[in-house]
Amino acid sequence: MAKNNTNTEDAITQLLSPAVTTELMRRYDRQGPRYTSYPTAVEFQENLDDAIYTNLLAAANKRDSEPLSIYIHLPFCEERCLFCACHVIITPHYEKTVPYLDLLRREISLVAKHLPRRRKVSQLHLGGGTPTYHKPNDLAELLDHLFDRFERCHDAELAVEVDPRVTTFEHLDVLGERGFNRVSMGVQDFTPEVQESINRVQSAKETEELIQYARRKGFRGINVDLIYGLPFQSSDSFARAVDQVINMGVDRLAVYSFALVPWMRAHQNQISQDNLPGRDLKLELFAVAREKLLQAGYEPIGMDHFAKPDDELFRARKEHRLRRNFQGYSVIPAGDVIGLGISAIGDVQGSYTQNEKKLSSYGEAIEAGRLPVYRGVARSADDEVRRDVIHELMCNFHVAFAAIEARHGIKFQEYFAEDLAALGEHEVDGMVKVGSQAIVVTPVGELFVRNLAMCFDRYLREKQDPEKPVFSRTV
Repeated sequence: MAKNNTNTEDAITQLLSPAVTTELMRRYDRQGPRYTSYPTAVEFQENLDDAIYTNLLAAANKRDSEPLSIYIHLPFCEERCLFCACHVIITPHYEKTVPYLDLLRREISLVAKHLPRRRKVSQLHLGGGTPTYHKPNDLAELLDHLFDRFERCHDAELAVEVDPRVTTFEHLDVLGERGFNRVSMGVQDFTPEVQESINRVQSAKETEELIQYARRKGFRGINVDLIYGLPFQSSDSFARAVDQVINMGVDRLAVYSFALVPWMRAHQNQISQDNLPGRDLKLELFAVAREKLLQAGYEPIGMDHFAKPDDELFRARKEHRLRRNFQGYSVIPAGDVIGLGISAIGDVQGSYTQNEKKLSSYGEAIEAGRLPVYRGVARSADDEVRRDVIHELMCNFHVAFAAIEARHGIKFQEYFAEDLAALGEHEVDGMVKVGSQAIVVTPVGELFVRNLAMCFDRYLREKQDPEKPVFSRTV
């Protein structure tokens, strides 16, 4: 690892809190899930097939007064970004991607047949990969096919992830004409040396031009992603990148910790760990970004997100109604999430479902007229209550015992006696306050909320092998 600045600990203390010491960071630096789901994906089993998914969709169809959330995975990228841990397919040959769009249209039709009475959509998210790698006309055909079968709610949240290097104004025209109103742009860092080390070279100018055009087209909730912990980052260089993004006037920022998982993504082995910032410097990078964002008027939202005070995410957080699913933070509830495309994960009637990860297997299922699911997990009653608690911690930094008790028919302090005992260690460290009616995460605890959520993770407690890497590190 790269050497830390000599004054790193002092800088962290000044920017975050006197409670955040090197010793504390060392104790809290461990493997841990990000909890986009509970149970996490490592608990998914390859025993969920087309027949089971058909039954789940039949149950979902009966709830015809509720809208759906839909996620579409578009996995193609022209080049590989070395930091990326997403499920992508790299090809410079665009013609090879066109048959996939036909398979997607056929999957949309298959799913729609199983949901004849439930076609309203409150949330749609295009993720990847690079959704705007596809030509505007091809994207238009895919979306028109979807909207011929599913109806957008009048206040639907339609979001897309874009790479400014390949996204044109025509892409945004096509998306805007079809009701898209949210856009998230990957940046990571504007420092040339950092960009070159992760094979993600893009200019601030092309990013800002796209943001300005999106705003003129009526997109709101414009988000930019930054990553800290990348090769060659320093406090000064990352501070400049944060300033550049703030000056672009974005509504939201996600400031992610670099997830180094080479056992899952072999291409990350091309990143020399000697060039990565050490643990202390890595936290300082986040501290610098956080301080600048707070000074610029942004507010912390859930884990590693920030938004302007007039943003709906901030209002939802203040009212303890912020939600989170595989697509990120949201204010729009949807009881069922339909995943479309290879590797896409859904959440239908108490079960997580995941599509085939291999393009060949996905295509074979579609050609045979089968829903292309291959694994997942049916949540137990215990899973549901723990999922609820973890969700409230990760989204709202607050868990009201009465609300959990009413939803699940338990006595909170009895049911979670072991978990609350584990949480006690973090209370001593000033991370959380456990009262007679609620758990409240402190400002310092917000920085380590993954560690707090882990206290309620039964699978982690029962199965974790410290010698076997599974998750990225929490610091």
